[in-house]
Amino acid sequence: MFIHFGIYSVLGHGEWAMFNERMPHREYAKLADAFKPDPRAPETWVKAAQRAGMKYMVLTARHHDGFALFDSHANDFNSMRTAAHQDIVAEYMRAAHAQGMRAGLYYSPLDWRFPGYFFPDLYLESAEAMREQYHKEIEQLASDYGQLDLIWFDGGGEQWLGFGGIEFDGSGWKSRAHDKPYSGRFSWQDDLVSRRLHQLQPHILINDRTSAPGDWRTREGAERLGDFDNTQPWELCVTLAGTWGYQPGAKPRSLQELVLLLTNTVVRDGNFLLNVGPAPDGHIPNDQLQRLDELGRWLQSHGKAIYGTRGGPFLPSATAGFTRSGKTIFLHLLPSNDSAPPSSMTIPAFTAGPRLLRAQVLGEKTDLALRSIPGGGFSLSLPKASSDSPTVIVELTYDGSVMGLPVQSL
Repeated sequence: MFIHFGIYSVLGHGEWAMFNERMPHREYAKLADAFKPDPRAPETWVKAAQRAGMKYMVLTARHHDGFALFDSHANDFNSMRTAAHQDIVAEYMRAAHAQGMRAGLYYSPLDWRFPGYFFPDLYLESAEAMREQYHKEIEQLASDYGQLDLIWFDGGGEQWLGFGGIEFDGSGWKSRAHDKPYSGRFSWQDDLVSRRLHQLQPHILINDRTSAPGDWRTREGAERLGDFDNTQPWELCVTLAGTWGYQPGAKPRSLQELVLLLTNTVVRDGNFLLNVGPAPDGHIPNDQLQRLDELGRWLQSHGKAIYGTRGGPFLPSATAGFTRSGKTIFLHLLPSNDSAPPSSMTIPAFTAGPRLLRAQVLGEKTDLALRSIPGGGFSLSLPKASSDSPTVIVELTYDGSVMGLPVQSL
């Protein structure tokens, strides 16, 4: 579960409202006067995540607007020193730890209140003050809140958002190419932050959105699902409804869409991070909670093919994907708008590898028909989709481990 929560939730225009609407900070800061969430809300987040079958959570400790959800020692613009008088990060971490949930924090080094973010050479002192705030706040988050399982950075590094993304070349202003690193006098000194994080939290994981090496890569948005990759850990993050931050009346994705996004992620060997945007009172809208509960019920009966698996050993297609665990390959049949689902599929034999023993629809005991074909392999008769699941999952049981098999096209 990803949770975008902050004073932007009061406005209800999404987490980029201050920037997109060009709001002066003194005007934007007034939103904090109306930001008084229920202190018990973090407990409801953890319970909702557990019902949804989620295993880890990530809360926005501080977004690009600079408002911190904790009692920052480096930044008075925070939830403790404004109307809420709450350390929301502390409440969230306590709730997660009490329920055995893995707890992570999102943190943005950039801060729109500092002109040094946009023009770090022209306003170098401002950029350095912003960097000092970043280093001090990360030190505090890693020191004062118990075990921190991951940091989800956003907006840092020498390339992301391009420090405003503009250059002056003598003839005029132009956008700097997205793949061209900033090369001025300023540095975030991300390597120092990464080193300190690992000192304070030896088992912490850090994503790839700073200039320091990351433990996993982030794919943002359903349109960036991408290809199969089992060479490095990666994660797809998407919104459940509307923008990342609260948006009144935003309709949640359907259960079918969520299951397909989750499935298409795991068959590509990735993790799935699903975002909710709580209302200003801290509570997740009821229609989003309902959809999360539906996803959790689906996972109760189909999670065997999701949890603890790796993608492969066959590459996914538009209509089928594969996960594997131990001696089992799970075939995920995915509905397509372009064609009817196949009624059969050829499952190749593995040369000098494990032998296919049986095929069953996940959760059922009746074997599906397997017919040997010339040259090795089997023709598998496939069932039709049922009304209780957007996908059909077939459990292929072998007489040995399938985990070491190389990935191949089907």
